[in-house]
Amino acid sequence: MTTEDWLARHTFHHGDFWDLLAMIREKERQNLTLSLCIPTLNEEATIGKEIVIFKSELMDRYPLLDEIAVIDSGSEDRTCEVARSFGADVYRSADILPAHGTRRGKGENLWKAIHQLKGDVIVYVDADIKNIHPRFVWGLAGPVIYRPDIHYVKAFYDRPLAFSQGVRPSGGGRVTEILVRPLFSLFYPDLAAMIQPLSGEYAVRRHVLERLRFPIGYGVETSHLIDVHRQWGMAALAQTDLDQRVHRNQATRDLGRMAFGILQTFFSRARDHGLLDVHAPLHTVLRQFQVQDRDFEQVLHEIVEEERPPMIEIPEYRAARGLAGGDG
Repeated sequence: MTTEDWLARHTFHHGDFWDLLAMIREKERQNLTLSLCIPTLNEEATIGKEIVIFKSELMDRYPLLDEIAVIDSGSEDRTCEVARSFGADVYRSADILPAHGTRRGKGENLWKAIHQLKGDVIVYVDADIKNIHPRFVWGLAGPVIYRPDIHYVKAFYDRPLAFSQGVRPSGGGRVTEILVRPLFSLFYPDLAAMIQPLSGEYAVRRHVLERLRFPIGYGVETSHLIDVHRQWGMAALAQTDLDQRVHRNQATRDLGRMAFGILQTFFSRARDHGLLDVHAPLHTVLRQFQVQDRDFEQVLHEIVEEERPPMIEIPEYRAARGLAGGDG
């Protein structure tokens, strides 16, 4: 399949799935269950609106979702109380699979959600979206429900728009365009067809999720695409245009830390696949600087992209799902 063919057959718009009643009928015909996971850390300001919209529109009015769950990293504000008050199931990441310890990071929440949630398909949506809309779920679930060959659907946003000076190019954020897209173009060129590989919204079939390794931090989205591509091919991947996503922007220094974690994950994958001949261990300290008057102060960040194993290897998960060898 050429890149052009893939883009034509595996790129969707949320408007393709406007008929929610038809989607629900197809979901029920296949006996599929659909879970929504919202990973959180101090999202009191936006989590309530997300829960209200998803529950009222996609559970009460149109029963597309079977479950709405918040997996929280240890918020110090009222995130959990607000989410629970509006009807979401709320779990502390540290309380899930306690025998395996707890780590701090979004990837940890996504990994533990596989064990905690029940759905055959899990839709992940970030908690900081200011223009939240039901399309953030139905636009991602649609390709999975209607296309049995598609297993993993990523979101992208903000289509090319014509304005007085011409056409504004569309694509990912700053880290995508100056780091991930060039890396994919060099080492995994098929994946350069993903418009926003680092987007935090995606829908995935359980049988795929449970076989993926999960970096606990910034590298989780990059690792997923590489691993799905290696194990199932580009035919298993798709992407949906959700029009626009409004959220808080991160400072450049924060993006530097994100890029550092992504690079650790990328180098690990490329080395495993024989694409890079790197034998020395990678350093895990990022050095940044801040200036006060005329003094430049070093700021050191220890960033280790530890990875959780595929959930299918966890004895408690195997036991809960009734898989052979569940007792370890």
